[in-house]
Amino acid sequence: MGALDGVLVADFSRVLAGPVATMMLGDLGADVVKVERPGTGDDTRAWGPPFRDGESTYNLSVNRNKRSVELDLSDPGDLELARELARRADVLVENFHVGGAERFGLGYEDLHAENPGLVYCSISGFGRGEGASLSGYDFILQAVGGLMSITGDEEPRKVGVALVDVVAGLYATIGILAALRSGRGQRVDVNLLSSVLAAMVNQSEAYVAAGEVPGRLGNAHPSIVPYQSFATQDGAMIVAVGGARTVYSIESVPVCPFSLVAVTV
Repeated sequence: MGALDGVLVADFSRVLAGPVATMMLGDLGADVVKVERPGTGDDTRAWGPPFRDGESTYNLSVNRNKRSVELDLSDPGDLELARELARRADVLVENFHVGGAERFGLGYEDLHAENPGLVYCSISGFGRGEGASLSGYDFILQAVGGLMSITGDEEPRKVGVALVDVVAGLYATIGILAALRSGRGQRVDVNLLSSVLAAMVNQSEAYVAAGEVPGRLGNAHPSIVPYQSFATQDGAMIVAVGGARTVYSIESVPVCPFSLVAVTV
């Protein structure tokens, strides 16, 4: 039995942030029912190569421990089945464009009257304010949120994984778990912009508290030295020293393109 055994999750999300959250809930034992479009399913089913046994590895990476059902929300019969699932669920996760769930009668206010204990999680790109109509693509949020301004060397670079989506999914999971712990039905509202700003931690705080505008340092650390990469005769080496009183226990392990340096404090 998992910690969330007996919890029913209605997953109306797609692509990454929402599916990360619902996958985490499934990993913890919840029964996750993922609603997908007939014929095509989640967008990520087609995001390949690579594929494994006909399934895109992208889709596989965020959809374990789930059951799937195809429902056409433009069909009255399928829509009623979707509403019935929502009425029975303990948790609902959606990442429609802001206002999209309400158009199908699947908004929080629509469902709360019939299912007052429902924990309803919405994930959007820019929240419900002035940016509500904007699409929340991870690449855009890495740029707008400032992550690309501190990544890379001379040119701004995105992180090699859709990190903002992943962080937002984890924040959504935390909010859902806290809501379940409270025992009260409520809305959990998460957006990608707030998530990336929160994930900038010390870099954001440097600007807010000290007026320092962070920049791109490559592999160097803004506050700690040595905490960076060094060129060697046969490749690059990473050295990370976290404090002044450090005992070095260095092992070189070939990990392309770097060697691993273990530092014991």
